[in-house]
Amino acid sequence: MSWDAEIKELQRRRYLAKQQGGKAGIAKQHSKGRLTIRERIEVLLDERSFREHGQATASPVYDDNGDIEEYVPANYVVGFGKIAQRRVVVGGEDFTLKGGSPNAAGLRKSVYAEHLAVQYKVPLVRLLEGGGGSVKGSAKKGGTVGEPVFAEPRFKIIADAMSQVPVVSGAMGAVAGFPAGRLVASHFSVMTKHTAQVLIGGPALVERALGVKMSKDELGGAQVHSRSGVIDNLAEDEHDAIAQLRQFLSYLPSSVWERTPRQACSDPAERMEEELLNSVPRESNAPFDMRAIVNMVVDKDSFFETGADFGPSQICGLARLDGQPVGILANDCNFYAGAMTAEAAQKYRRFVEMCDTFHVPVVNFVDQPGFMIGPESERSGTIRYGMAAVAAAAQATVPWAVVQVHKGFGVATAAHYAPGNYVLAWPSVESGALPLEGGVAVAYRREIEAADDPDAKRREYEDQLRQNRSPFPRAESFAVHELIDPRETRPMLCDWIDWIQPQLDTLLGPVHFGIRP
Repeated sequence: MSWDAEIKELQRRRYLAKQQGGKAGIAKQHSKGRLTIRERIEVLLDERSFREHGQATASPVYDDNGDIEEYVPANYVVGFGKIAQRRVVVGGEDFTLKGGSPNAAGLRKSVYAEHLAVQYKVPLVRLLEGGGGSVKGSAKKGGTVGEPVFAEPRFKIIADAMSQVPVVSGAMGAVAGFPAGRLVASHFSVMTKHTAQVLIGGPALVERALGVKMSKDELGGAQVHSRSGVIDNLAEDEHDAIAQLRQFLSYLPSSVWERTPRQACSDPAERMEEELLNSVPRESNAPFDMRAIVNMVVDKDSFFETGADFGPSQICGLARLDGQPVGILANDCNFYAGAMTAEAAQKYRRFVEMCDTFHVPVVNFVDQPGFMIGPESERSGTIRYGMAAVAAAAQATVPWAVVQVHKGFGVATAAHYAPGNYVLAWPSVESGALPLEGGVAVAYRREIEAADDPDAKRREYEDQLRQNRSPFPRAESFAVHELIDPRETRPMLCDWIDWIQPQLDTLLGPVHFGIRP
């Protein structure tokens, strides 16, 4: 007796599952300038590497004879694949079916994605486009309702995944409700500029609940979320978004149980850029380009910045030094003189925790005038978020190098130092309890007010104290490892990269830290 009939039926169901929302649904998706989920997966992964799980998963409708009347595929696609020959899990909603709002089969597969990545200790890539639940499904009567009381919370595995494997997500269209929650539960997220929105609730829900009428773009478009901190980066289109997801993953191990993937480097470790000598102006308050400094030090074309528009006084990103992935922290003095705002502190803490989780060494270029002050800073809770950033650095377990470029004042400066850090200082560095100008205004207020020429008296104090802030006494006292010519920064950091290799070999497994402010 043969099983040919059943095998033919299985093949038929697999075929139907891949038809997605049918020709009309796919055409509608393309007409809006968006790829389908299966096309996105094809762009993301190495050629022919996708191995789908649940190929025949569906929500079929049967007649009284047990024959299929309607075959509705699961509107979530998930499986294994490879990026640059490294295995990953990839999943995402099929927007051509029910607008990506999960049907029963699709929801079960979506929950499975995190479990699969954690079980096999590989990165998870989400390509998101869809909404949360629908009231239509909840209107049906009969059958079981809700999750069993003994079921593990659905969101536990989402949180667990972030402490074990790299998780990256792309918003490729409208992402609302549960998928929006998944988007932000990532180490890196990107949204397309012109076709994506991220929403807790869509326009119809907002208008009904709040009486506010707005479009999807006005509520949660790229211009909103590039500055809200909800997503890290913007992308020109879906291909750019997918390229950014691939690049981010290239710096990280497959899980916390593996070390960071060092690669061969053709950029000479001894390279010294002449322009570094003139990169910091002698005028204390004159702005300069910190990103240019970073790019001159790290391996050429390796710096990948994240979250540039959120908390812009703080620069965060990934790069390579002599082929070794490193986390880059730096201050941008073109925004609030580089001061740490509430938003910058949130970005800083999250990035440090990500580097610590995956054992990525950190290189910190410091130009920190302190916490941002003023009424808006007080209203936004800067000191609380700032101290959380300080705690994240103080409890970091990864190798940490500090390049003192310019300013280093106040409590906020403590966020730039970790246990056992390797400290290099440039001749341009100034440090102290307060920025010189503000400190003089506070400490010598009475003397300045009593002087015949208050401005001249203030400048006199500032000039006198500035002479005492020379970096040479700190180097003489071994308060820094080395006072260096800025051009020596790359060679000395590449030496440090070699020194820390045995340590990186032993930094494996999850990290743990207690409550933070």
